[in-house]
Amino acid sequence: MTSRLIQVRGLTVGWPGQAPLLERIDFDVDSSEIFAILGGSGCGKSTLMRLLIGLETPVEGSVTIAGIGSPEVDAGPPAFGVTFQQGALFGSMTLAENVALPLERWTDLPPDAIDAIVRAKLRLVGLQDAETRLPSELSGGMRKRAAIARAMALEPHLLFLDEPSSGLDPITSAELDALIVTLQRALGLTVVIVTHELGSILSIVDRCVMLDRATRGIIARGPPRELVSSEIPEVHAFFTRTPRGG
Repeated sequence: MTSRLIQVRGLTVGWPGQAPLLERIDFDVDSSEIFAILGGSGCGKSTLMRLLIGLETPVEGSVTIAGIGSPEVDAGPPAFGVTFQQGALFGSMTLAENVALPLERWTDLPPDAIDAIVRAKLRLVGLQDAETRLPSELSGGMRKRAAIARAMALEPHLLFLDEPSSGLDPITSAELDALIVTLQRALGLTVVIVTHELGSILSIVDRCVMLDRATRGIIARGPPRELVSSEIPEVHAFFTRTPRGG
């Protein structure tokens, strides 16, 4: 039986005095699936993810994660891991120090235990030889891997990835996709991805919702490969990369 990990009901996203970005949307994310939030530029993908992780407050509606209401920043140790666009690593800290940070913030583990966990997480993403390097000394793909290692430091069962393949070349992007799938399967993770990268969407995503800026809502949902043949013009154009008016 499928277990719903995230439930979104009647969610309206926006800011006071402005027209809503999204209005009264509903969707579920099942446990142990790779779920994507899709849509064109400016439709609210990243803002929706920020709301899901508690960095934004909805105008109305609700978000529950594992039966618990919307998380609040600094309310306690996060129940999930997050990577932001470009990785958001601290530039003055080595990779090991970046990955150790959430362990130092949220646990009482001794330094030697933290060091062991850091080494294990970096090994998991193929960066076991880069512990002492700074983010500026790494390629874009390595920074994305390091961000995933940091996001997994507290052993979350839920992982949010904001544009993980953005700015990467096709081969590096495919390697990162393979890593995400490997981690998801090996650890039983639930992964929520915000992306517009068609290759990644079709190769790793189980289900998705597609946001639309004009209607301020969800215009399609389901397995991505089923949406390729959608009769909705905006959805068909997205999946076939058809120019507007083409």
